[in-house]
Amino acid sequence: MRIETAIGKQIARFREARQMSLTQLGEAMGQYLDRPWSRQAVHQAERGRRAFTAAEMAALALVLETSVPALFLTDEAQVDLPSAAVSAQDYRGILLYAGDDAPLDGIDELLVALHDIRHILARPALERLAKIERVAAEVADGAA
Repeated sequence: MRIETAIGKQIARFREARQMSLTQLGEAMGQYLDRPWSRQAVHQAERGRRAFTAAEMAALALVLETSVPALFLTDEAQVDLPSAAVSAQDYRGILLYAGDDAPLDGIDELLVALHDIRHILARPALERLAKIERVAAEVADGAA
């Protein structure tokens, strides 16, 4: 999957979670950029049909009340850059700052960890165990 497509999917997911229309997101972008995005520009971004400037990424994170690294998260096995594919593991690694010069605030690590936990919990065996646990709790509550 192209990196722009991965980002676009996240933009759409965050926008829908906040119950924003394409037009509302575009207008909100105008608070941080020279001008708002049109409905069509938002649509193109969500479809992965445009590149993003650093200012646009920052504005998207602010408008969608998230972080820039969260906009880059994807479930894909690899992410395609213009001349190379990057594995999911290497891609997740670049989303975290691991330098010695500044302390980590933990938010980026938490976002990636929550993303990974969501995938673990979505595995069919774990879903069945969670259902069994819920049923057992209901039975126990009913017997008490």
